[in-house]
Amino acid sequence: METDAKILTVKNLSVAFDDKNVIENISFDLDGGGDLAIIGPNGSGKTVLIRALLGMVPHGGEIRWMPGLRIGYVPQKIEADRHLPLSLKNLLQAKANVLNLKNTAIRWSMEEVGLGRDAENVPIGHLSGGQFQRALIAFALLDRPNVLILDEPTASIDQPGEEKIYEMVHRLQDKNDMTIILVSHDLSFVYRYATNVLCINRSTICFGPPEDVLDKKILEQIYGPHKYFHHFHHKDDS
Repeated sequence: METDAKILTVKNLSVAFDDKNVIENISFDLDGGGDLAIIGPNGSGKTVLIRALLGMVPHGGEIRWMPGLRIGYVPQKIEADRHLPLSLKNLLQAKANVLNLKNTAIRWSMEEVGLGRDAENVPIGHLSGGQFQRALIAFALLDRPNVLILDEPTASIDQPGEEKIYEMVHRLQDKNDMTIILVSHDLSFVYRYATNVLCINRSTICFGPPEDVLDKKILEQIYGPHKYFHHFHHKDDS
């Protein structure tokens, strides 16, 4: 994929539910091969923005993707019944069948996220939090997407597991020449890996490289005074 090309253009994007605006007048462009981090406080509309980009909710304004892109989506979470007799392989096989993919695609996607054959027949409701998140990423990778969209992929994982997931996503991006769009509350990860940051709340929208956006004054506007320090102090650790 050509890394200098605009793969996504968003102009004056707005989403409202029951006449209540959730996001208003968001505009930005995204180059191929980059890593866009979307940040903001709870309730600011980050997940709604992701769903709008995927065409899952009605919206105003313009969303234009480069033609021919394959987009993989990793939701924040899905509920899995621990008693449901559905294994990880069953889950991946169902998507592979719909897309007419060979079984080698299943093996490849599991290897990419570090899941061994021993995980294939484990019921999805019995996977650990980290395994389950890797399974969702493997599901999104099956048809080798150009763009991988992740909505808070470490929300239900402890801190050591969180770091491993972020490192894996960065490795997948480099290895497979993907563009990453990721919602995250971990500003240390954002500062380390993101090429651009989109920060939103009800009164402030900003977009730019992390060295410009992850500024104390801007973060106070986004999160409110004193509410970002537990993340912000990590930004110079790398």
